[in-house]
Amino acid sequence: MREFIVEADGGSRGNPGPAGYGAVVSDAATGETLVEAAEYLGVATNNVAEYRGLVAGLNAARELDPEARVHVRMDSKLVIEQMTGRWKIKHPAMKPLAAEAARAFPRERVTYEWIPRERNKHADRLANEAMDAGKRGETWSPAASRADLDTPPAAAAPPADAAAGAARVRAALASASGASDAAGERPGSEAGTRSAPDGGSTPAGAGVPGDGGADRAERPARDGAGAEAASGAAGVVTGRVRAGDGVLRVPTAGTGGAAETGAAETGAEGLTRAGEAEPGVATSDAGAATGRGPVPAAAGADADRRAAQAAATPGVGWAPADMGAPATFVLLRHGETPLTPQKRFSGSGGSDPSLSAAGREQAEKAAEFLARRGTVQAVVSSPLARTRETAGIVAARLGLDVGVDDGLRETDFGAWEGLTFGEVRERHPDDLNAWLSSPDAEPTGGGESFAATAARVAAARDRLIAAHAGRTVLLVTHVTPIKTFVRLALGAPPEALFRMELSAASLSAVAYYADGNASVRLFNDTSHLR
Repeated sequence: MREFIVEADGGSRGNPGPAGYGAVVSDAATGETLVEAAEYLGVATNNVAEYRGLVAGLNAARELDPEARVHVRMDSKLVIEQMTGRWKIKHPAMKPLAAEAARAFPRERVTYEWIPRERNKHADRLANEAMDAGKRGETWSPAASRADLDTPPAAAAPPADAAAGAARVRAALASASGASDAAGERPGSEAGTRSAPDGGSTPAGAGVPGDGGADRAERPARDGAGAEAASGAAGVVTGRVRAGDGVLRVPTAGTGGAAETGAAETGAEGLTRAGEAEPGVATSDAGAATGRGPVPAAAGADADRRAAQAAATPGVGWAPADMGAPATFVLLRHGETPLTPQKRFSGSGGSDPSLSAAGREQAEKAAEFLARRGTVQAVVSSPLARTRETAGIVAARLGLDVGVDDGLRETDFGAWEGLTFGEVRERHPDDLNAWLSSPDAEPTGGGESFAATAARVAAARDRLIAAHAGRTVLLVTHVTPIKTFVRLALGAPPEALFRMELSAASLSAVAYYADGNASVRLFNDTSHLR
């Protein structure tokens, strides 16, 4: 079933006064803009214009696919609360519009989310374009719209959205190709600049904050029940439909893995942390490795242009341009348990602890962060208590159910369960040394080797990719599985597990493409916890 995001807005310069609406329909899996709609309404209130924008967006989505699921985002608290049924609709001008919106899709296939005004700029600019056109005595034209082009990215990019970076690369490629044709030259390849040393892929960066919304300068305070619309009959939804191609990716050194050339979408720095640490602790549930080295994400128009110029010269290792939307796994480590601060081994063969109070708070913060981003379409959890509890908190905030996959459970640490690394070294020094030396070695007492864990995680990965092709899925799991997802995506050796730090309730992300390649998009992000 297809899933759409509808963002809608409306405004009135006078309240009531000259009014207009804007609506955007995008693909939930890729972020691609599918339809833009806008209309000048004549004299109306803010709230009526907002409802008209909602109706237009839902009607446009229905025209694309009447069987789709739809997630609506608006910065009108009034409309969101009324459409969810939490507030009553009292004003006579809004009741028929709300009823029309409710008829567009069955209630069970539409969800609603309030977002801050600064995150609704695309629809806002469309509404202002419509009002400006009406002021000139003209009809808004999708061909003349610059709302999409003029809208800066949101303050933080979703942790696993591959489409935006690819779109920038396509634009840079077209620009570079045009410049090359004009000069009669063929650009040289700089593809080597896009791969991090030692086979690491370029991580995704956070977005650049948008502007302050100057187009709202003439717009008064909103969300009160204003006067009934004086004029402006419903018009035909006019939109422009866009189709995108795939992504251009460069393989990571020596592995065949790939990093999308546009992964650093807006120029901020993304951080990948790595370092030497006390062995063993890094792979226990405590997840502690102490060394960390920031790797800045390549970003900005110049970097994208260089990547595009490199793409213009065919070379070994470039994937085909049209890979389609990747399956993207957002990897959430569960929140703290009572064992986590004590840095004790806590796998699938121990006491199966639940979250502590601190862990539940971490899960709530992760849930709020993911709800604001709005990109997660399904939630799958390890069967252990701490992950199911974390997943339940997040899924409740997102309005999703929780699936369970046994392949996501933590390693069984055998007789080491509940012990610190120092206690294991004291009691089982030979077994510990063997375990640190070989991925085939098992913990004392018949636990699970890292090789066995990797085989189990790889099978779960393939199963989940097949089940969620082109979608963004939240996997709530543990230290070793998450590190294994990342290690396998990078083609790194097993000892890489000891060189990654993974904090409680941290977010990582890996995108999987149709050609079998993978791109690590995020690692150990804890910004939502601060």
